[in-house]
Amino acid sequence: MYLPEELKKNPEINIPIEGIRGWKVGGTEGLVVFFEISPGSVLPEHSHCYQWGYVIDGEIELTIGGEARVYRKGDSYTIPEGVSHSGRIEKGCLAMDFFSDPSRY
Repeated sequence: MYLPEELKKNPEINIPIEGIRGWKVGGTEGLVVFFEISPGSVLPEHSHCYQWGYVIDGEIELTIGGEARVYRKGDSYTIPEGVSHSGRIEKGCLAMDFFSDPSRY
């Protein structure tokens, strides 16, 4: 489960979480990041700007505002600005996320 090499020609984000890599496509009104997440990765609890995401392949368990749910291929999720969230990725995941802050990464 890997993103296309053409997509990886975009700038890679600096994310200090083992097993998570991302490539950004930016604009003036927001930022899109394509994530490649290895099995067994853990996303610590945090919050930031508005985020909308889509699972391209695999699955991710997200806890958003205290509510846990597993998102699978084809599912989308919304994380309102300032809401705490975390994640666990047991089997690996490819995701595309939009962030309302173009300077998020």
